[in-house]
Amino acid sequence: MNGKDLSGVVWVPSEEPTMQNIAEHMEVIGADGVHIGTVDKVEGHRIKLTKKDSGEGSHRGHHHFIDRGLVAGVEGNKVRLSAKADVAVTMEEEK
Repeated sequence: MNGKDLSGVVWVPSEEPTMQNIAEHMEVIGADGVHIGTVDKVEGHRIKLTKKDSGEGSHRGHHHFIDRGLVAGVEGNKVRLSAKADVAVTMEEEK
């Protein structure tokens, strides 16, 4: 968890997270608080992540997309997903 103790943090999701609440440059984190990526923009029902967060190897230099169904809540400058980071990245679409 990037060295941060989140045991005392209470996450309060927005009542109905919508794509309109998500803006460019917001951080996308898993349910466990681990960084997944940064919002490049919203395209329809998907969040497009910046290329700099695309990973290594064959994933490098590609945009990845997160489906709206994985969004648990939006608070401040963070989009929290309903899945832990290690699971959420397996659900990303690549383009």
